[in-house]
Amino acid sequence: MHAGQQNLDWLLAGLVQRVPHTRSAVLLSTDGLAKASDGLDTAAAAEHLAALASGLHSLARSTGAQFAQGADVRQVVVELDTALLFVCAAGSGACLAVLADREADAAVLGYEMAMLVKSVRPYLATPVRQQGAGSSMDPRH
Repeated sequence: MHAGQQNLDWLLAGLVQRVPHTRSAVLLSTDGLAKASDGLDTAAAAEHLAALASGLHSLARSTGAQFAQGADVRQVVVELDTALLFVCAAGSGACLAVLADREADAAVLGYEMAMLVKSVRPYLATPVRQQGAGSSMDPRH
């Protein structure tokens, strides 16, 4: 984690506090690791939401690649009976996931997410994980 990523929790807290009915937010790597969060009770909950959001974003990317001439994903929205989940790209290798009550204004929340990502995109990029020295993808080694 570089200096710009040392503590992004305050950015997420600002988003959660600013938009009524927003429950929580997680900044994650596209491979599903939580980098920062606000509004969740435990680190395990943040990791779980990060993994779910990563999977949703990956499915959306695959849909764009296969059925929409390689179109980029703008946003994934999951509408549940009692909640809304938004996932958007947040820089190279990063995503932002936000969970809100059904009463949340989806347009306002989407706008605030886009503004947060736009204002801090250079700090949100996640480098691709590299194999450690001497490691091998072959499980026999």
